[in-house]
Amino acid sequence: MTASRKSFDGSRVFAGGGRWFFALILIGVTSAGLRAAEVPDVEREFLAGNYAKVIEAAEAGAKTSPGNEEWHLLLTRALLEVGRYRDADVAITTGTSRLPQSIRLRWAAREVALASGRPLEANTFAQDITRLFFTQPRLYRTATSIVVLGRAQLALGASPKEVLERIYAVAQKAEPKVRDVYLARGDLALEKHDFALAATVYEEGLKQLPDDPDFHYGLARAHAEGDSKTMLAAIQAALKQNPRHVPTLLLLADHRIDEENYSEAEKLLSEAIEVNPQQPDAWALRSVMAHLRSDSGTEEASRSAALRSWSENPRVDWLIGKKLSAKYRFAEGAERQRQALRFAPNYLPAKAELANNLLRLGDEAEGWKLAKLVHEEDGYDVEAFNLATLHDTMAKYATLSNDDFTLRMTGNEAAIYGPQVLDLLTRAKKQLTEKYGAQLAKPTYVEIFADPKDFAVRTFGLPDVSGFLGVCFGRVVTANSPASTAGHGTNWQSVLWHEFCHVVTLQLTENKMPRWLSEGISVYEERQASPAWGQHLTPRYRELILKGELTPVGKMSAAFLTPPTPEHLQFAYYQASLVVEFVVSRHGLPKVRALLTDLREGDDINRALARQIAPLDKVEKDFTAYAREHAEQLAPKMDFEKPGPKLLLPGAEEDLAEWTKEHPDNYWALQQKARNLIADKKWTEAKVPLLRSLELYPDQRDSDSALRQLALVHRALNETDQEREALTKFVALDAEAPDACLRLVELATAAKDWPAVAQNARRFLEINPLVAPPYRALAQASTELGDKPAAISADRTLLRLDPANPAEVHFHLAQLLHQTGDPEARRQLLLALEEAPRNRAALNLLLTMETNPATAADLPASPVSPPSNPSSATP
Repeated sequence: MTASRKSFDGSRVFAGGGRWFFALILIGVTSAGLRAAEVPDVEREFLAGNYAKVIEAAEAGAKTSPGNEEWHLLLTRALLEVGRYRDADVAITTGTSRLPQSIRLRWAAREVALASGRPLEANTFAQDITRLFFTQPRLYRTATSIVVLGRAQLALGASPKEVLERIYAVAQKAEPKVRDVYLARGDLALEKHDFALAATVYEEGLKQLPDDPDFHYGLARAHAEGDSKTMLAAIQAALKQNPRHVPTLLLLADHRIDEENYSEAEKLLSEAIEVNPQQPDAWALRSVMAHLRSDSGTEEASRSAALRSWSENPRVDWLIGKKLSAKYRFAEGAERQRQALRFAPNYLPAKAELANNLLRLGDEAEGWKLAKLVHEEDGYDVEAFNLATLHDTMAKYATLSNDDFTLRMTGNEAAIYGPQVLDLLTRAKKQLTEKYGAQLAKPTYVEIFADPKDFAVRTFGLPDVSGFLGVCFGRVVTANSPASTAGHGTNWQSVLWHEFCHVVTLQLTENKMPRWLSEGISVYEERQASPAWGQHLTPRYRELILKGELTPVGKMSAAFLTPPTPEHLQFAYYQASLVVEFVVSRHGLPKVRALLTDLREGDDINRALARQIAPLDKVEKDFTAYAREHAEQLAPKMDFEKPGPKLLLPGAEEDLAEWTKEHPDNYWALQQKARNLIADKKWTEAKVPLLRSLELYPDQRDSDSALRQLALVHRALNETDQEREALTKFVALDAEAPDACLRLVELATAAKDWPAVAQNARRFLEINPLVAPPYRALAQASTELGDKPAAISADRTLLRLDPANPAEVHFHLAQLLHQTGDPEARRQLLLALEEAPRNRAALNLLLTMETNPATAADLPASPVSPPSNPSSATP
């Protein structure tokens, strides 16, 4: 038949005979045949990890019941699990000779051939399975046999989508409790980075077989990229069922490596190797850890051990490279992928990983070309599809550049604030490279995405990763645009400053630094650049420090991977910056630079700390004391004891008042009392707790700041000067309050305080440069201050934002240009008259231009007023 012949050479499975084949599966699936009474018991022993017992029982079963394929399968699988590949080869050869029609045994033979380093032979087994099935289809009516056919077809290059829909789905529907169906579907989804589908499949499987460790392991893998809590829970469930489950031990070891908990990772790898001394992934991960320690001897010995049973196994170098890339060692990771491809030129995982590495290294021409090739070869792979789609999107981006930077962003955003991005990055480069003594590769690539899904795909390969504002890979920075963060009040300038600081430190160390130190320096440098940027000590952080919830310095990276709450993740960033501040304040910035130098030379961070600062236990002790002292200095006369949660609920005012008698200067009580009074519109009374709170704790930031509440009270009482004073203090402390900036613009405009108008309009533009009101205000203020270039720039940008009265803006711009002798003034004036042909002032200016085109007289400029309710323009 055409379909069967097509499948032999690895092309599409269903060409020519798809409908017949689909019907055949529907008709052919029946319940599994009878098994020997002992088989289920031995299978349970296998799932529990008692492999020696399984081998003993299966050997006996295969002798007494040589025609039962289950015994041969169990024996072969158990021998593979413990690394006895030669014995497995003998066992499966015996099984297939006794049962030559068994396609399940032939699939096991393929696994043995691969484990033993015979990929060509493995491929022939996949071809045999397809031939047998299509030659005698009625022999293979069980769901497990149908699954084997699907796996064989995938190995030969069949369409994953058709295998999923036309084989696996049908088999599952016929026999919903057959574990092989769930495993096949889940494995395929994981391989193609469809983690949502994989999670669903394994959850469905666990409803049928709740004690199956393979299902728990699959669920852990499905959540490994985004939900570490669920992953760890699934890992624990798998190990509870089978403490010797090697794939789960390796997954947990992989996670511990990410945490930089290398001692625990080594312990887990030893457990895996004790089960299977030839396990290639275990040895590959050992090679990774040796590389990270700059132990080249152990690194190469471990890699050789990983390749012992299959000398050209591409997975070994793929895995080593993937883990090195996870540690931001993209150059080393790329070389490992190239080695994997030298072993197996068509190994798609290595091609995909190499494409990502190249894109993160800034080698975009080869990176995008390879990503496209992966997508063409595997249309079902989610990451490859996402990257191919993103490439088409980014092809439409605008590019701005100078000697040091190549900036890519949407054309509209590039025209509005692209030059400001380059200016900021240039300032950051000058300041930070001088400070840290860095020489950077040129250029640095910065990509800003208006769609957060595009940012996530470019950064992580998947569109549904949230919570990141920007990411730096060393020479490439990706960031979310203000268009995607406007509702969160994020300061894009502080984000880019933070990310460029990563460029400096990562290149200084050749990407050989722990995440916590990289993040700590970046947050620290944000605060150095502006007191309103970065993370600062808050009452909640004070509480965490004084309650002893600091992460030990030697384990700081783990705080970023498995924080118990989002708040703890933010606290990890703050603590990391506090460690850097501690080193700088106690030992000087040169010690930080020395740490970075040691890391570049391959030293471990804890050894580097011991060499440059003090033994790690002393660093831990001294930092803890420093952090506690720092926490206690936050409003030292303020009472930060937390009242019971019920006292802070609505309706508990009397109980709170009673508690406050003994805690008159309690931060939480003063805040709650003020909130209660504001809710009751008792504006004058609300001043009392707010002013007392600010007297004790004047530098309050964030949305709970008493300064914000006090400004609201003053506004309600029409106390304009006091409102303006409170807001001015607040925005100097918090650079992410767009509503406060616009209100200050409104108040300063009414007071004709043009420097304040310009200052607060620019503060707003640091948060969101994509709305019109601040540009209108900046144009007016700059005109009044005689800063024509700034006014002209503001008007030009305003016109790109579809202003409510374009005629007014065109006319104002025409006036400014005419005053500077720019011939474009006439064009702008005509555009104004096109919108408002009866504008007498514009007609007079046109007459002036006709009679005296070269005049530079200071004509009175028509003021461009900000909207009457600026806050309504906030997205």
